[in-house]
Amino acid sequence: QVRLVESGGGMVQPGGSLRLSCAVSGTIFSRNAMGWYRQAPGKQRELVARITGGRSTAYADSVKGRFTISRDNAKNTAYLQMNSLKPEDTATYYCNIELPMGRAWGQGTQVTVSS
Repeated sequence: QVRLVESGGGMVQPGGSLRLSCAVSGTIFSRNAMGWYRQAPGKQRELVARITGGRSTAYADSVKGRFTISRDNAKNTAYLQMNSLKPEDTATYYCNIELPMGRAWGQGTQVTVSS
């Protein structure tokens, strides 16, 4: 069974930084694309960043230049480094792995950016 566990969320002031982690088990991690999504109250879940097995990356326009997605295949873990955080980045952040049979999701981690 594929399992994803996010960690690293919390509360931070505007301009601050957080690093989210997503530990994956139950699948061959290195072959699959990973994504970070977020969902704010009353809004649809949106893609924040994506990284392929070959480490090609893509970002939402709203986070380009501030967020960096990466992966450590030896640790079966994906990361989202978030810098220069803004109040509008406040959301629950979910990681996702793209599998041949569909997607698997983590339980989410809350990020709150507030002074």
